[in-house]
Amino acid sequence: MEQNELIRIENLSVTYDGKTALEWVNLSLSEGEFVAIVGPNGGGKSTLVKAILGLVPYCGRIEFAPEVADRAAIGYMPQMNNFDRAFPISVGELILSGLQGDKGHAWGRYSAEDKAKVAEVARLLGIYTLIDKAIGELSGGELQRALLGRAIISEPKVLVLDEPANFIDPKFEGELYELLTELNKRITIVMVSHDEAAVRSLAHRVVCINRTIQPSPAY
Repeated sequence: MEQNELIRIENLSVTYDGKTALEWVNLSLSEGEFVAIVGPNGGGKSTLVKAILGLVPYCGRIEFAPEVADRAAIGYMPQMNNFDRAFPISVGELILSGLQGDKGHAWGRYSAEDKAKVAEVARLLGIYTLIDKAIGELSGGELQRALLGRAIISEPKVLVLDEPANFIDPKFEGELYELLTELNKRITIVMVSHDEAAVRSLAHRVVCINRTIQPSPAY
């Protein structure tokens, strides 16, 4: 791998039930980048993310630099519609669950230092007053902040976000993008988005996926 390269993807292909979701994808991610992954619905954007995270079987090669070889070094924020809002957990517990290890997810099993870290992250995201609130009582924007907190509490080297602006109001979308710009000062970011025009001013690089990497229209 080249210097400052964190992830290299070579000839990646993913097949579900005999149907090709991705084929011959070649892509690299360097330290400090903000890369937006765009493309049509069903084009394979989320599949690419899942392959990077080791959540789906694939053919080809995904190589990680030593500092991200441990998957705990990659924070992940899933699509909100894939998250069970009925799960009986508080905002604080949700954020805390982003810490890796064998402690389990029970609040009482974590140290005072861990809980102080939750408070720090919650303050950063503007949801400190919601720490004890059940996630089922949150608005879309509040839940997105909590999910982002879970993704960043372990201080990952890479942050992967799958459609983070879905199901939120335009005001919070702007706040989210400002927050991600700030986080990008210390975390490399990969963000899946359906809105190429919106992310062009935010990302350093826009990659268009439709089964494979496609030329990205100029704006």
